[in-house]
Amino acid sequence: MEATSLQGILAFVQVVEAGSFTDAGRRLHVTKSAVGKSIAQLERRLGVRLLNRTTRSLSPTSEGLSYYDACVRALAEIEAAQSLLAAHRLVPSGRLRVDVPLAFGRRCVAPVLFDISRRFPDLTVEISFNDRRVDLIEEGIDLAVRMGDLDDSLSLAARRIYAQRSAICAAPAYLEAHGRPRSIEDLANHSVIGYGRDGIVRPWAIRHADGHLGKFVPRARLVLGHGEPMLDAALAGCGIVFLPTWLAADSLKRGELEMVLSDCLVEDIVVHAVWPVTRNLTPKVRVVVDALIEHFSSPSWDAT
Repeated sequence: MEATSLQGILAFVQVVEAGSFTDAGRRLHVTKSAVGKSIAQLERRLGVRLLNRTTRSLSPTSEGLSYYDACVRALAEIEAAQSLLAAHRLVPSGRLRVDVPLAFGRRCVAPVLFDISRRFPDLTVEISFNDRRVDLIEEGIDLAVRMGDLDDSLSLAARRIYAQRSAICAAPAYLEAHGRPRSIEDLANHSVIGYGRDGIVRPWAIRHADGHLGKFVPRARLVLGHGEPMLDAALAGCGIVFLPTWLAADSLKRGELEMVLSDCLVEDIVVHAVWPVTRNLTPKVRVVVDALIEHFSSPSWDAT
């Protein structure tokens, strides 16, 4: 973008916000006529009239209002990029409030936050653990880790940090007593442990023989609303379960659980870091997002 084009955009935004060429010129430290010239050049270049001008008032046209909204967003992105470069030179400090899921947060995210707390003594970290989707802005949360689909919110920024991989598994004692299922249909003859809340059981992601992914809603005899008790139930021989590697990896390595139906792991849930949209991403949020991305780039549990 040419410098003159950017100057015209800056002048236009300031005119709309200030309501006059004079006040816009004062903000930009240029003359009223220089502002008017920049606006006229911008309108000629775009081929549309951006402002309604009378001797008593100045207001954007409908096209001008749409262009103003786009310009504000573009300028915010430029400012954010500049702030990002500056943020890397700043040391995180102050209070950082982070919200994470219960089991995943405790096992996989909290260790990252503990390390950050040790590295930056001027940073106070507050971590809340729950599976309820909090309103970050209303509850004053700086950063959250969310599993699954994201809400379509313009007030939140997001960065994908991990794709959860899961497997169908059971304790050897259960398989010895009840046999090993040979197909998904065989699960109808087995005790199944499901994850569910409010009467709804979450489907399993399964890979069919032809390679495509599908959904299977288990007819569960035991329904639990928390991942760690599901692991406990499977280890106790209560049935067959669909568990993520971050929860089941150690038990699989020790032989306390065995994968059934397939030796392939299936990606079933995407995990994101989300934070309120601001013009300036603070160093304390940036350092956590960067640390999470690095931590989840090659997690040890996915080597199962």
